[in-house]
Amino acid sequence: MTTRRQILGGAGALGVAAMVGGGSSAAMAQSTSRQQPAPAGVDLTPQQALDILRQGNAAFLRGEEASVITSAQRRLKLAAGQQPFAAYVTCSDSRVPPELLFGRGLGELFIIRNAGNTVDTVALGSVEYAVAVLKTPLVVVMGHESCGAVKAATEVVSDNATFPGSIGPMIEPIIPAVLQARSEKGDLLENSVRANVRRVVKQMREDSDPILLKPQADGKLWVVGAYYSLGTGMVDFFDLPQSA
Repeated sequence: MTTRRQILGGAGALGVAAMVGGGSSAAMAQSTSRQQPAPAGVDLTPQQALDILRQGNAAFLRGEEASVITSAQRRLKLAAGQQPFAAYVTCSDSRVPPELLFGRGLGELFIIRNAGNTVDTVALGSVEYAVAVLKTPLVVVMGHESCGAVKAATEVVSDNATFPGSIGPMIEPIIPAVLQARSEKGDLLENSVRANVRRVVKQMREDSDPILLKPQADGKLWVVGAYYSLGTGMVDFFDLPQSA
């Protein structure tokens, strides 16, 4: 007759076997599935940095849950210094969080956000810091579907609209992009968002300080444009350097 002690002993043995065998395999699978930080910016080419973003957005589109590194060890390491692999200029819109769109974690993206993803002195200085000091190999300027700031600029152009406070001056830099987009076929707002991105990209490629121009000439830095679709979750990198 099987005794209670034998049953308990067998259950204990099965538990140990699960921990040693299947349990350790599960733990290993969980460990290997954790996303590792991208290599430091100085260790990547512009193409490699862009590929990481594309792969991250593809995972986002597949609905994969990002397992970013936010441990105490990671925080302590970053306290000694940062080396993000991309500087990201994008809109303040709450629906456009770059880390989530690309599955990235602490210390990986150097983000500059404002309504309409424009580049004023503060934003441009931030980008220059990321490139000159942190050696970031990639700068992305990203607009998005249904951007409120760009929509306001289209209303200024189309309806002579005015806006209170500092909103009017804030959207003034976007108006030239809207004027350019008026001659294009298709939706004025979407065309204006893309034209605004191209305008900012061109500014950093052609009309900036040597801090940005020299690394681009040397092939160590790319400035690229992107468009984020709120409905699909896809990021379209549409304005790439000729060397890309």
